[in-house]
Amino acid sequence: MPDQQDEHIIEANGRARIVIRNGRVMEVGDPLIRDCPLAKRFAYPIAEMTKEHIAANITHRIEAFGMCTPDREVLDDREFVGFGASEIISFGMKAGMLDAAVIACDGAGTVVASTPTLVQGIGGRMSGLVSTTPYPSVIRRIEEAGGIVVYPGTAVIDQVGGAARAVAEGFTGIAATVALPQDAEAIRGLYPGVLIIGVHTTGLTYDEAQALVDAADLVTACASGPIREIAGARALVQAGVSVPVFAMTEKGKEIVIEKIRQSDEPVLIKQAKLPASGGIQPEPLI
Repeated sequence: MPDQQDEHIIEANGRARIVIRNGRVMEVGDPLIRDCPLAKRFAYPIAEMTKEHIAANITHRIEAFGMCTPDREVLDDREFVGFGASEIISFGMKAGMLDAAVIACDGAGTVVASTPTLVQGIGGRMSGLVSTTPYPSVIRRIEEAGGIVVYPGTAVIDQVGGAARAVAEGFTGIAATVALPQDAEAIRGLYPGVLIIGVHTTGLTYDEAQALVDAADLVTACASGPIREIAGARALVQAGVSVPVFAMTEKGKEIVIEKIRQSDEPVLIKQAKLPASGGIQPEPLI
């Protein structure tokens, strides 16, 4: 019989709860939203936010790069989203603004990555990892690429512990992706120099969104109405309009502006009252 401990739970594509066992999608929960413009631009687009389309998208990820399997690829240098969390961190490393990132990887759990290709290979195609199973082969690939798997025996996702490990290793320009407001608050209190990027915000309550915005340097809006309202009113910079990213601090603003400065892509810069809306928004905002 297959090992029933080989289980991964992710929340993706409208924060649907997805269970993967032994390389197969076993369960797909109801998504919280009906439509997402970003999902329509995936490598395997989700034209309609249904369980069937979500399952097909996840199956494609499993087949394309081994997500949630022992064959998981961990290196990449392609940008998938202009101002995605992994893209911002990867840029920061290339620009010498960051030297480590605390991120989560299926098959490994909490990871301290120190190269742009490892950050992008892990984070560029993964979102909303809730729990995972450790794979020695994936852990080995991460370590061979210079990464540190913080909890190799259990693959626990603990961003506060990951930040502690990054600091202990001597890194000084550290970024951490954080989905839980309490983790963002803890990291800010313990390690005030860490660049905190709030991610996976769809479905946050108003109070949770407030706590995350108060602690973070950058916040991705996803399909969150409270994040747009709270972060938008206080943000120093907004990148994007359909699924915006808000810079809440000077440190967050600096890395966004520097990414724009070094980009070859055309950019519109305009003074405006934030949040600025436009294009097609996720539906509904929750």
